[in-house]
Amino acid sequence: MEGNESIEKMATYGLTTNFMVYLVREYHMDQVSAANILNIWTCGYCLLTVVGASVADMYLGKFLTIALASLASLLGMVTITLTAFVPQLRPPPCIPEGQKHLVQCVSNTKTQLGFLFAGLSWLAIGTGGIRPCSIPFGIDQFDPTAVEGRKNVSSFLNWYYASSTVVLLINQTLVIYIQDSISWAWGFGIPTLLMSSSIPLFLAGSKIYHHVKPKRSTFSSFTQVLVAAYKKRHLKLHNDERVCGVFLDVSSDGNLVLSKHSLTTKFSFLKKAALVVDNDLKDDGSCSNPWRLCSMQQVEEVICFMKILPIWASGGICVMAYAQEGTFVVSQALKMDRHIGPNFEMPAGSVKMMSLITLCICLPFYDRVLQPALRKITKHENGITPLQRIGIGYLFSILFMVVAGLVERQRRASALSQASEDGVAPISVFWLFPQLMLLGMVELFGIVGHIELYNKEFPEKMRSIGNSLIYLCTAGATYLSTVVASIVYSVTGKHGEPNWLDNDINAGRLDYFYFLIAALGVLNFVYFWSCARGYTYTSSARAVESIETDILV
Repeated sequence: MEGNESIEKMATYGLTTNFMVYLVREYHMDQVSAANILNIWTCGYCLLTVVGASVADMYLGKFLTIALASLASLLGMVTITLTAFVPQLRPPPCIPEGQKHLVQCVSNTKTQLGFLFAGLSWLAIGTGGIRPCSIPFGIDQFDPTAVEGRKNVSSFLNWYYASSTVVLLINQTLVIYIQDSISWAWGFGIPTLLMSSSIPLFLAGSKIYHHVKPKRSTFSSFTQVLVAAYKKRHLKLHNDERVCGVFLDVSSDGNLVLSKHSLTTKFSFLKKAALVVDNDLKDDGSCSNPWRLCSMQQVEEVICFMKILPIWASGGICVMAYAQEGTFVVSQALKMDRHIGPNFEMPAGSVKMMSLITLCICLPFYDRVLQPALRKITKHENGITPLQRIGIGYLFSILFMVVAGLVERQRRASALSQASEDGVAPISVFWLFPQLMLLGMVELFGIVGHIELYNKEFPEKMRSIGNSLIYLCTAGATYLSTVVASIVYSVTGKHGEPNWLDNDINAGRLDYFYFLIAALGVLNFVYFWSCARGYTYTSSARAVESIETDILV
């Protein structure tokens, strides 16, 4: 199953990693248009993860959703691969300057763009179905009631992310080399063949997988809880938290029963939705009106979502800092000495590999060495809690931006005093590696920490929806990064001062921009810390709040 996911990511990333270059070179688009298409596609599939997660949790189940989404991804990849194989599906090549005939590139046609966009649409649909379901489906294979099962979940998440990192590393080296140096047809064809082989591999294990059946609509269930709680808002509850009320609950076999729960002060207004009063039950013990009486299971799902939402919101600044790797860090590399020996010059985009290499090395070390050592110290089954892991990741993101700002200040000073004619500073690109190593630690702790939190806190039937929050955060951070950069660009550069984000990086003050994001990171960490202080983990809450007493009915 994890092998299938790795192949799927190798296929999808292999198709899209270098796609902007493909649009510019083969479809004769300008940089802005190509970037807009990729941004729209990225945000589109991130939003579609909510749809895919909802379909999986409510209707089809994770296995069938992944299978159908894989077919959609394959259809999209075949469509895009055909644009590289069939000359009529893309504009003709530009004739080099110096020839007497065409000296300008022929624009793409609506038919060619339509075929390309159809492929991207199918790919977005497939990605939106696979990404939010793959991790929850893997976690479904472990027993969450056993300590060993919970430990294996944490290990699974670490190795899952490590395998994804290896895939990205291969894509940024081997696949891009094939696309740039051999042909786009083979560069797209190989990932497509890998995708076509991963689907039978995934389906072959259908009989040995543990399948969690989809249940009722989560959104309608949420609405019922809110409506029922509002209708019972005037009910007076005893101030003594030890007093138990009679609630509608769900037994282990799925039947509705009445049980007792302690009325804690947290979210007590929502728990009123499950409090049984007169006329709430029929003679046979079933609920008479689901908009007046809900089960405690429904209430706990809403509480779980409301508790995690503030933590989720804090992820935007962290992801925004992470996004600088693909933009301004590359711009820095272009203005630095990238020579390795006398005959080789490192491509500017390849500096991003350092964060991936760091992650590939540190994830196994964390899983096999650091985590067991922390278990002995903290007595926690995972060494540290998911929120502690996220907080450490946020601190690394702040440190990443501070170090990036200091390196940029040194690079800029060197460029202004000793730059060559093309503005390249006589400072090695290896100066960027420390900040990129810190960025790898941001992924190891911050991003993987979010994945761990969502998959451990959300109930089984909501895990896919929980994982879609990760991609919603990515989409939101993409827009947030654009907004912050636009504001900085419009506000700075007045009264004779340099624009922080000037097109000429040597004339701008990119270091100030990095320090600004670091300051936002500090504020975000304070916000996260205030939210995390009062957070109660779902497993702990159940142990404290749930009193398994006599079944009344």
